[in-house]
Amino acid sequence: SYFRRYEDAERIYLDMDRRDLAVSLRKKLGDWFKVIHLLKNGGGGDDVQLEEAWNAVGDYYADRQKWSQAVTYYVQGRNQERLAECYYMLEDYGGLQKMVSALPENHKLLPEIAAMFANVGMSEQAVEAYTKCNRVKAAIDSCVHLNQWNMAIELAKTHNVQEIDVLLKKYAQHLLEKKKVLNAIELYRKAGHFMDAAKLMFKIADDQRKNHKNPLTIKKMYVLEGLLVEQYHETMKLTSRAKGKNKQVASALAGFLEEDVSSLSDTKIIDNAWRGAEAYHFYILAQRQLYDGYVDAAMRTALHLRDFEDVIDPINIYSLLALAACSNRAFNVCSKAFIKLESQESLTSEQKQQYEELAMEIFTKHSPKDIRTNKVDCPNCASQMPDWSTVCPSCDTKYPTCIVTGRPILEYQFWMCLICKHRALQSEITHRKTCPLCHVII
Repeated sequence: SYFRRYEDAERIYLDMDRRDLAVSLRKKLGDWFKVIHLLKNGGGGDDVQLEEAWNAVGDYYADRQKWSQAVTYYVQGRNQERLAECYYMLEDYGGLQKMVSALPENHKLLPEIAAMFANVGMSEQAVEAYTKCNRVKAAIDSCVHLNQWNMAIELAKTHNVQEIDVLLKKYAQHLLEKKKVLNAIELYRKAGHFMDAAKLMFKIADDQRKNHKNPLTIKKMYVLEGLLVEQYHETMKLTSRAKGKNKQVASALAGFLEEDVSSLSDTKIIDNAWRGAEAYHFYILAQRQLYDGYVDAAMRTALHLRDFEDVIDPINIYSLLALAACSNRAFNVCSKAFIKLESQESLTSEQKQQYEELAMEIFTKHSPKDIRTNKVDCPNCASQMPDWSTVCPSCDTKYPTCIVTGRPILEYQFWMCLICKHRALQSEITHRKTCPLCHVII
């Protein structure tokens, strides 16, 4: 050895049956390939020495960036840290995934592998690795960093992370900035934040209404908003009941009181949850009745639309009412509709002139009197009232409107939807499978 005649020295050690000294010599020389050869051929070494040799050869190839060869030796040397590094450099993410599955829980290497996955945008694999070592916060942070907000919310909900509301707002803001409002609504709905979802839905429906979009689409949006508010009510009731069980005071009223305190700014949406849907429902119904030739029914439904001037453009309401009334030969109602139209400030002078000329053409031929004057008895005070009126002029009793026909419901027995709480005549709802307003299965 002194004279650097290593081969001769090794031969002497072997002849002396001191293979262990030959192995030590090769180790000092760093000739790990020879070390492996000696150990495999009965060098008297143990598994620890052999693993050391495998890893040293793996290091040899890794230093020269020959990652594939290094993997072979690291696998035999069971060097998981360097093996993970080689897989990462080779972009062998399948190998890394197998490592995550094979490693025990809370292994020190799991966070490092998770970070590798996060660095290349593989959020699901990163989450799997982080959760296996109980680093849920790191998993959520990686999802946020990779814009996988949906996954972050699900993780927060599954593991009861307290910052879920903060995450939710961040993600919703992120979606709104990208103008993905419907995605934000779905996010809030899945997270159980029904009022936030309802507010966004109301805003979309309101924008569509102001831009005079398809009435059926607007109705569907208002219906969805109403359903979200109903889910909000239900959630508040369940919350109050849960609290009531603990305090032995189960009261639905407590839920409503809590609701009022927590959402004073949302009273408009809560109090008028179904108003938009109701308005467009009757607006569409009146037109359908008119086109189907049921002019009397169309007029009664159009008369009910007068209560919704804050939702539907009054010009559209009174134009429809004038058309239905004229078709029904109810010229007194038609005359009043024209008066309302001509008084609209949003009309240009040219449009007003056109309405005046049309009114003149109609009422020079027909006097402004209703040919039909059907009356019914008010169930409350027995006085006479028009059959289309929902309020008795004598006792001011207000009657609900049938959502199937648009007629006032004067009977004591009627059908009521369990979801939207709107009513219909019993005889009219029997052949239907869904609620005409909210479309919930009956």
